[in-house]
Amino acid sequence: MRTYLVILDETEEARAALRFASRRAAKTGGALHLLAVVPRQEFVAFGGVQATIEEEAYARAETLVTSLAGNVFSESGKMPVIAVRQGEAIRVVTDYLSDHPEVAALVLGAGADGTPGPLVTWFAGSGMGTLPCPLYIIPPTLDEARLDTLS
Repeated sequence: MRTYLVILDETEEARAALRFASRRAAKTGGALHLLAVVPRQEFVAFGGVQATIEEEAYARAETLVTSLAGNVFSESGKMPVIAVRQGEAIRVVTDYLSDHPEVAALVLGAGADGTPGPLVTWFAGSGMGTLPCPLYIIPPTLDEARLDTLS
């Protein structure tokens, strides 16, 4: 069974990557892993304030990934594996892939504005050789019908 890992945030490119991966998993009898990454906050002089900011960011990410997992479940009848991790995104994704050898492909959405995004830039560039699986990059110009056809 093929397992697709999608990195989620609140962007349209993440939703496009999710749509592609969920359709691809359904067509191949595969599974989905959904990962939200919460970056560590910059140092704040008052530790309590920093902890509160980090807790709120974590809760937002958890709500987002749970909601999107629910959408996938309602469409496919299969509940994806969901995870929220805190830290530097490239390290979190690399560690997640290391901990989950069943992941057959990493699916990322490229940004529409300027650069494709830090994860795409890293994993399609210098980090390409570190991946234990293929990388799918979903361009921002594909509409839903085209995504469905390609998946």
